[in-house]
Amino acid sequence: MSQATPLASQTGALAPTACEALCARVSERPGRAGFAIRVATKEVMKGSGQKDRGSAPLKHAVLIAGPTASGKSALALDLARRTGGVIINADSMQVYATLSVLTARPRGAETAQAPHFLYGHVQPSQAYSTGAWFRDAAELLASGRLDGRRAIFVGGTGLYFRALLGGLSDMPEIPAAIRDRWRYKLMEEGPEKLHRLLMREDPDVAMRLRASDGQRIARALEVLETSGRSIAAWQAETGTPLVDPATAERHVIEPDRAALHARIEARFDRMVGQGALDEVAAILALRLDAALPAMKAIGVPELADAIAGRTSLEDAIARAKASTRQYAKRQSTWFRNQLGPEWRRIPAPSDAGEPAA
Repeated sequence: MSQATPLASQTGALAPTACEALCARVSERPGRAGFAIRVATKEVMKGSGQKDRGSAPLKHAVLIAGPTASGKSALALDLARRTGGVIINADSMQVYATLSVLTARPRGAETAQAPHFLYGHVQPSQAYSTGAWFRDAAELLASGRLDGRRAIFVGGTGLYFRALLGGLSDMPEIPAAIRDRWRYKLMEEGPEKLHRLLMREDPDVAMRLRASDGQRIARALEVLETSGRSIAAWQAETGTPLVDPATAERHVIEPDRAALHARIEARFDRMVGQGALDEVAAILALRLDAALPAMKAIGVPELADAIAGRTSLEDAIARAKASTRQYAKRQSTWFRNQLGPEWRRIPAPSDAGEPAA
């Protein structure tokens, strides 16, 4: 696989109006994060994501959300450099190994400037969930690896931020036999058939899910079979947050749409030049289930069609760019509707160029 060079915009400094204003707000807080987490026991790893009831949330964390290509990774890196903080991934695609270029994951030049955690640590063969990320984040915070430095969570996955601030419910442990059976049914029968079954057994949940969303449909069915309760009932029972909402600095980037689209176009062209085709060829060689999240990452199915000769490279690139624009729109809509007034709306860094994420 070819090695791509880092995107120049992520290694350069940002405009004062973007980072310095944020740094000024952050510097009003204690210089080192107030680590109030006393213990995160093995229950964090064994259970569903629910922290030990005796532990307290992390104080003075910085949260930076935003749609793809909005400049949030560059902003987080600049903030970490200026404040001595550490960066923790809150993006559901950047967790996957193999997918470095296509997910715009920070690489050598960026990771050398500030510690980065929860990037590229999951094999693409795994169906990684919000609960799994929550457990990994809890384990990281309890490990002492942050050494009291300010935690900067950055990403585009809204559910991760919701879990950080509100906790997760105690989901039931799913026996391996039940999980394997529903995954096999998904592979053999397809998501639409399972969606019809879920509509009959748990219509409220089925109506919330797209008929093509096989992973979530199978998850709902396995929880229902294991516990006899709807997954919605479990999700309604929230747990202890990892981050203290009262002291968290929350920021969401709201970029100009035309400028964002231009960055998306230029960024994907650069991804192709940096080895995106090699990356897709490598993941295809693993012969994974097409329903896995990593196989549905933007650019994978489109470039896979080009590699297989089902379409031209030009058409594949155009489709991937369109998919990225649609994804950015969905993210922006979610952030606008789901993130309350506690989140400070900020424009995209004016000179972020072609930001990595």
